[in-house]
Amino acid sequence: MTLIAEYGTILLILACLFGFFMAWGIGANDVANAMGTSVGSRALTIKQAIIIAIVFEFLGAYLAGGSVTQTIRSGILDSSMISPEQMVFGMMASLLAAGTWLLIASMKGWPVSTTHSIIGAVIGFGAVGVSMEAVHWAGVVPIVSSWVISPVLSGIVAFMIFVSVQKLILDTEDPFRNAKRYVPFYMFAVGFMVTLMTVTKGLKHVGLDLNPWQALGLAILVGLLVTALGVVLLSRVKQDPEADKGFHFASVEKVFAVLMIFTACSMAFAHGSNDVANAVGPLAAIVGVIQSGGEIASRSIVPSWVLLIGGIGIVVGLATYGYRVIATIGRHITELTPSRGFAAELATATTVVCASGIGLPISTTHTLVGAVLGVGMARGIAALNLRVIGTIFSSWIITLPAGAGLSIVFFFILTGIFG
Repeated sequence: MTLIAEYGTILLILACLFGFFMAWGIGANDVANAMGTSVGSRALTIKQAIIIAIVFEFLGAYLAGGSVTQTIRSGILDSSMISPEQMVFGMMASLLAAGTWLLIASMKGWPVSTTHSIIGAVIGFGAVGVSMEAVHWAGVVPIVSSWVISPVLSGIVAFMIFVSVQKLILDTEDPFRNAKRYVPFYMFAVGFMVTLMTVTKGLKHVGLDLNPWQALGLAILVGLLVTALGVVLLSRVKQDPEADKGFHFASVEKVFAVLMIFTACSMAFAHGSNDVANAVGPLAAIVGVIQSGGEIASRSIVPSWVLLIGGIGIVVGLATYGYRVIATIGRHITELTPSRGFAAELATATTVVCASGIGLPISTTHTLVGAVLGVGMARGIAALNLRVIGTIFSSWIITLPAGAGLSIVFFFILTGIFG
């Protein structure tokens, strides 16, 4: 207790720096998962993708990031078995460990899971720094199972969406006319889904608590506004017979490129709302202990300024280093066009925002790869680059133990310095 009283301000400053470092890593590595399909399908340039991601990642993190944060903070460790000093140093070590691993992975160009990184780090310090009994192994099970469920679920959703695109548009006698007819319905689905999940689950901590009917009405309204804006943009897309001679669906893909702008925005918002927890969850736990003078609360309101640090960190990471992974992830798993990229992004955004709504921290990396695999499977197994998929799976396996190992080392260094 005296340790926190004596070094409280220094520990708080360090915790904020480590939290910012972790958020920077999310922006540098994981945001590529949100924008890679848009760039890979050539619907957006890297510069456009970064601008969209900066705006919507920040909004998602700040407005809808509160629900998942609680799961990261209090769902993994038994707070009754941990002293305030152990909680502060352990969470600081976890942030530093996960941030360090993300820095290494980003430099290597590996698309790894930030969720894996931070949960592995928290488990590492809890199991070794406190005791094996301090880890809520039962609470870890649904989180680990979500790493399997989320890519399977998003893969199935992406497969179904792309099959619907094939049936309604691509495999018809007049694909361009049918694209203009049906794409507005997909636009409504994007606006409706993201709005509904956001207002029902994510905005309570900023003072907007709507009842289910109000939330449904607002989601329908936003869906209609998105559709109206999309129809205006689609009216400017003209058929190009010359381009269609070289590629039968060239004009159709122009229509889907407009749709990709909306799915890219929703994907960035969904990613920010879910993955900001990986940075601000441990930081919120540290802030809670220090500001209460040494008490560990199992649940408390996440301060808005903590979400702000996470949001800004993600944006800075994206702007400074994100282009490296964005440039490659969208082109290596399977060949993407705007119609395929749209199916993958809508499926991923749906899965991530729904998980964020129920407070389950899933991996955006797993979800997107599952969705891209689903789109690829709709075209046959030959459309997939199995060697790249194997490399991605290997990097996922390494991430958990790497986060745990680094966390244990940093935990003992911090306790040695301040103890």
